[in-house]
Amino acid sequence: MPSDQERILARAAREVVAGQIVNLGIGLPTRLFHYLPEDMEVLIHSENGVLGCQPLASGREADLEMIDSGGAYIGTRPGASVFDSALSFAMIRRSRVDITFMGAFEVDQAGNLANWKIPGKFSPGIGGAMELAQKVDTLVVLCSHNDKHGNPKILRHCRLPLTAPRCVSRIITEKAVMQVTAAGLEVIDIAEGLEVAALRAATEAELIIDESRLGRF
Repeated sequence: MPSDQERILARAAREVVAGQIVNLGIGLPTRLFHYLPEDMEVLIHSENGVLGCQPLASGREADLEMIDSGGAYIGTRPGASVFDSALSFAMIRRSRVDITFMGAFEVDQAGNLANWKIPGKFSPGIGGAMELAQKVDTLVVLCSHNDKHGNPKILRHCRLPLTAPRCVSRIITEKAVMQVTAAGLEVIDIAEGLEVAALRAATEAELIIDESRLGRF
C-alpha cells in the first residue's frame, strides 16, 4: 500500500509530458524526480539557475556548488546548463517554463494559492513562487488534502496571504485530482477505495463530480 505522499507523486508524474521544461517547487515536489520514467526526455528547471537537474546518483559525492532551490544537492543530466538567477527568472517571466509543481498551505475553488506565509510564524519570504505562479501556464499543486488536525486545505476561499490569485490549474492530493474550472473544482480522479461522500466530507470547497467519468489512482 503506497503512502499518501507516494500516491500523490505517482499521480503527479502522469502530468508531465516528454519535451517539457518542468519546475519543481521546494518540499514534496522535488521528490517528483524519482517518479518520472528514466527514458522520458524532460528538462528540470530550478529557479536558482539550473536547467537539466537530476537526482544525485547513488553513491556519488555531492558537488557542494550544485543545489536546487530548496538547498538539496543535485546532479545534472548531459547537456545541462547553469546560469545566474537573472537569466533563470527571465525564462520564467517569458513563459519558457511549461509546468510547475508547488506545495500549498491552502488552495481554493477559484484557483487562488496560499503557500508562503502563516501569520505569526517565521517565513523566509515569498521567493520564486510568486513569479512562477503568475507566469507559468500550468501550475499543479501537490499537497495533503487536510492539515495535521484534519482541517480542509481545499477551501471555498483562501484565508492566508495569497502567493498569487487564480493561478492554479490542477490540485493533486492523496484523496483526489481536481481541475480548476470557471464553474469550480471538477474532480477528475478519486483515490482507490475512497467514497465520494467521504471526499466531500473532507473538503470545504464545492466539488463538481460526475461519478460515471471518475478515474481511480
